[in-house]
Amino acid sequence: MMKAIITDCDHENIDIEINIFQKAGIPLELKQCRTEDDVIRECQSAQALIVQYAHITKKVMENLPELKMIVRYGVGVDTIDIKEATKRNIQVCNVPDYGMNEVADHAIALMMAFTRKIVLMNDFTKKSKWDYVRSIPVHRASNQTVGVIGLGRIGRNFAIKAHALGYNIIGFDPYYKENDETRFIKAVSLDEIITEADIISLHIPAEGNKNLFNKDVFTKMKKTAVLLNVARGGIINEDDLYEALKDGEIGGAGIDCVVTEPMNPGSRLFELENYIATPHMAWYSEEAAQELKRKAAEEAVRFLTNKKVHYPINNL
Repeated sequence: MMKAIITDCDHENIDIEINIFQKAGIPLELKQCRTEDDVIRECQSAQALIVQYAHITKKVMENLPELKMIVRYGVGVDTIDIKEATKRNIQVCNVPDYGMNEVADHAIALMMAFTRKIVLMNDFTKKSKWDYVRSIPVHRASNQTVGVIGLGRIGRNFAIKAHALGYNIIGFDPYYKENDETRFIKAVSLDEIITEADIISLHIPAEGNKNLFNKDVFTKMKKTAVLLNVARGGIINEDDLYEALKDGEIGGAGIDCVVTEPMNPGSRLFELENYIATPHMAWYSEEAAQELKRKAAEEAVRFLTNKKVHYPINNL
């Protein structure tokens, strides 16, 4: 008898998942594993794991002889040892398309908060006086260039929406192929985005891009430039970012993802007026949350019923 276990999740309930597994006639259990040893102890009988935060490492795989498949609630799979899973013929999947609109929309919201000085003027108006002069300068969208780094599903979605608002769009992605929908994107080098863009939005994985934005890069950016990260923590060196924001090397940063989450409430970044933070929520809407749960469960059921999976990370 095939069996699946949810290693951990912070959802209010798993009714959607239970319903999908019941229809397939496959048992499903929920655990709340926090460590490798928790996963090993609680998941011995599972052929498939659905994972939120738990780390599925080489040690875990070595000690789960029944394990054949792992699917992660979400896009990123940096908590799973993909190389080891492939070596052991364990299928790894994710849900890469459940919150595309939400993440792109969140980046747009952060961008507009800076370019229209929304957060700055909200605080000033409430605490000081009714006077737009504090916002000067604000520039027209058509006079600003948005640089999109990473032109996958979300990066393209963001670019299309920013373009519709009137911004000029340049983009960098070594794998990007132009199509009719994105013909407006001017493909440029990474260095060109760094030096030319008024707003830079990151839509790339952390793997292979650690500390991509650091002290040296910040000195090359426009002093008025705004950096947005709705992708992954670690792409930006946070110590260097603090210095760049504090010293006016760049204009601002809108950050949804950081290296260590939850972020320390005493972080010195929070002291800065030109730093806007949200708690890794770009993916979230009620609809996206339900879609994530449904797609993760359906992917596990597909695998366990010998059907072709939709979102393979490793090709077995």
